[in-house]
Amino acid sequence: MRTTAPDVGALQSGYRQVTGVVSRLSPRDFLRPTLTDDWCVSDVLFHLLLDAQRTLVTFATPSAAVPDVDAVTYWCLRSDADSADGAAHARYVRLSAAAYRSPAGLVQQWTDTSEAALRAACAADPAGCVATQGHELTVADFVGTLVVEATIHYLDLTAHLPAAAPADPVGLIVVRHTMEALLQAPLPSSWSDLKCALVGSGRQFLEASDRQELGDAAGRFPLIR
Repeated sequence: MRTTAPDVGALQSGYRQVTGVVSRLSPRDFLRPTLTDDWCVSDVLFHLLLDAQRTLVTFATPSAAVPDVDAVTYWCLRSDADSADGAAHARYVRLSAAAYRSPAGLVQQWTDTSEAALRAACAADPAGCVATQGHELTVADFVGTLVVEATIHYLDLTAHLPAAAPADPVGLIVVRHTMEALLQAPLPSSWSDLKCALVGSGRQFLEASDRQELGDAAGRFPLIR
């Protein structure tokens, strides 16, 4: 009998929080800025849609290979790829999101695809291995990466939407643990989980007091791009 990966519940909360927010927005709200440079709300939602589509493909691509990345080392690979292809991807997202006749069409596609991705996540064996982006990792680790992605992009999406609910606290804890594993040291205990997510992903700059507290480790930020 298959069991649910520990972070599937956090992924459900993260994806459904996004759905709940965008389902209530006016067309004008989709043009609001986000924490992601040059992307508005509709752009971030389309980026999340691409991630949900990749999730479906990944769960349908089991692998018998030994995993070569996990929920932490995955982000080291992503940082390298993003630095090379980030501008091209950003342009593709902007053009694609703008091609919808109305935001309602994008919201519907996101809703259908994200729910299908969640069903696939719940049905997958956490100990199984899947292939994505030329690498193999366990289902549990893959779900962990999705939680980090969904949580950070929820913060992007809602930065200028004051009525939106705070990010799921479990998702923020997953992000913090991932950041600490990348840093190979605990983040300052004075930092909230929200600050860990914002600073660790480069959405918020380190202040002088933060740099003093971090010491030499400050030069490694952002930990996730």
